[in-house]
Amino acid sequence: MKSRKVSFLNHNGTELAAVLELPEDEKPHAFAIFAHCFTCTKSHLAAVHICRALSRRHIAVLRFDFTGLGDSGGDFSATSFSHNVSDIIAASRFLSDAYQAPKILIGHSLGGTAVLHAANQIESVRAVSTLGAPFQPGHALQIFAASRSEIEASGEAQVEIGGRPFTIRKAFIDDLQNQTSGETLRNLSAALLVMHSPRDTVVGIENAAEIYQAAKHPKSFISLEPADHLLTRKEDSLYAAEMIAAWAGRYLAVDAEIHPASEVIDNRVTVRTPAGGFRSDMFANGHPLVADEPEAYGGTNQGPSPYDYLQAALGACTGMTVQMYARRKKWPLDEVVVRLRHEKIHAQDCANCEEPGQRLDHFERELELAGDLSPEQRQRLLEIAEKCPVHKTLLGEIRINTNLRQTEE
Repeated sequence: MKSRKVSFLNHNGTELAAVLELPEDEKPHAFAIFAHCFTCTKSHLAAVHICRALSRRHIAVLRFDFTGLGDSGGDFSATSFSHNVSDIIAASRFLSDAYQAPKILIGHSLGGTAVLHAANQIESVRAVSTLGAPFQPGHALQIFAASRSEIEASGEAQVEIGGRPFTIRKAFIDDLQNQTSGETLRNLSAALLVMHSPRDTVVGIENAAEIYQAAKHPKSFISLEPADHLLTRKEDSLYAAEMIAAWAGRYLAVDAEIHPASEVIDNRVTVRTPAGGFRSDMFANGHPLVADEPEAYGGTNQGPSPYDYLQAALGACTGMTVQMYARRKKWPLDEVVVRLRHEKIHAQDCANCEEPGQRLDHFERELELAGDLSPEQRQRLLEIAEKCPVHKTLLGEIRINTNLRQTEE
């Protein structure tokens, strides 16, 4: 995946900061917009994890800061829920002009309610997903309950939200009170995915039920149990992203330009390992993969280990080589099963080792050949297995040149 800093202007001409998450080959199947939770930013961990996970599934996602938040310009105190909706529409115009019109809208918390209100104003949208969204925008009024009287009397008040001070004006309150979602949902022309956790103590799960009941089909619901409202745990946001990608694909497959990537990206495998663990996101010839380490070694066991992939490479190459030979000889080989085991052994355990005390990599490989083969054919295929290219690579002289690449600003 590739993260690209971009910016665009909202309806008032204010510059909004954004990050576009692209798949590694920069050839996404579709573009999406992510609207963050109330007073959060595009850098909120859930937003980052979800958008990057979707980019690995070949969905490019624009995550941006609403007016007056994060790195975006403007005065937050002068905004409203209606401003948030118009910011989403401005984001869609930017994607349409610079890249491709968005087909998916994703919103977290009040951002989820905002994408519901923006969807019918963006013609290209085919799918909308909400995460922990309130049914009515006015649900956010409970955050200001203790300051409502001061806001009504003075026209504004400073309210602490998430440990940060924000100025909330009466116009913001009035705008929330004037918004209703029932008619908006009944007129929604896109497919809807409602995602919510029953453990959400900020926006109760009854909101998900109201959203679902008000919308027409096609609509779906997925529980985010045991996540909290902010999807604090990384595994919860990654799960949400995988579900969104799988679900959205059902409604994007009808588009003619949606097709699997087939080109080799300058013959490279890209691996990204962020801080905080060993989980690595890999991109190999258009295919997203995940590597990790077992929990016993400090990982989270979310994918095979590097040595697992090494064994898999040897096993796959062995099976392909044996099948290719049998096909050329027109032998009745139905299936090849390769089982492998890797370990480090001491040199003294190896009769042919030259350096005492050295530890060597030892692979045990077992072949199972299914088919009506003669003993001579089986023996020959065993010999052919030794000639697979990965096998030769592992036994040959290997040189690895490592260069330091300058980080893009």
